[in-house]
Amino acid sequence: MKRSVSGDVFEQVAEQVLGGELAAGSALPSERQLAEALSVSRPAVREALQRLAAAGLVSVRQGEATTVLDYRRSSGLEVLPRLLLRGDSIDPAVARSILEARLHNGPKIAELAARRVRRDAGRGGRALPVADGLTLLHKSVEGLVAESDPLAQQRIALEFWDHVLDLADSIAFRLMYSMLRAAYEPALAALAPIMSAEVGNGGAYRDLAAAIDAGESEEAADRARALLEPATIALIHALDGA
Repeated sequence: MKRSVSGDVFEQVAEQVLGGELAAGSALPSERQLAEALSVSRPAVREALQRLAAAGLVSVRQGEATTVLDYRRSSGLEVLPRLLLRGDSIDPAVARSILEARLHNGPKIAELAARRVRRDAGRGGRALPVADGLTLLHKSVEGLVAESDPLAQQRIALEFWDHVLDLADSIAFRLMYSMLRAAYEPALAALAPIMSAEVGNGGAYRDLAAAIDAGESEEAADRARALLEPATIALIHALDGA
């Protein structure tokens, strides 16, 4: 899909901000100067600057120079995909932080999902969203067990966690997961050799699903940690040796 002119300007400036070529606190050229330098119209530059400001990459103030912000403090998780993949290369530090967040969040999400299942059961029966969520969770496990391709298994594993999140019913974890997934998916093929042991461990996914289904929150957290930790440690070691 072809980007708009303003989209091209946004991408160019965002790349320079995130890559450090434009340092935090520095001032961008004026709209007119940017338009001339990039051979685009001023409205295209203005629109790009508005998008950059919305992303927390620059500060635009009427009558003042547009200032580059420290994205680590002003941006959200939406910049993670851009930070992880720089060209064709994975940034090891960003990848490590994503893996650490995954290992920290996964067990908690599983715990919350099991708590909700137990809470609904205690009300005299499972609500339809919970019953449907558990059905989808178990179906994804069976799909994972039946699949042998590591790349396809990773995609099914992502669906599995998507269903766990639905059961957990946490908007904060849902939004974090969406951004982590957006950062992670472009690197699926590169990660397949190390992730194959995890996504190929259908028994561990089945055990985790069973703990959630039984409403055993502590057990669900423990099983999620046992599932995620080996590949996380292996990936971090690989990144450290890169």
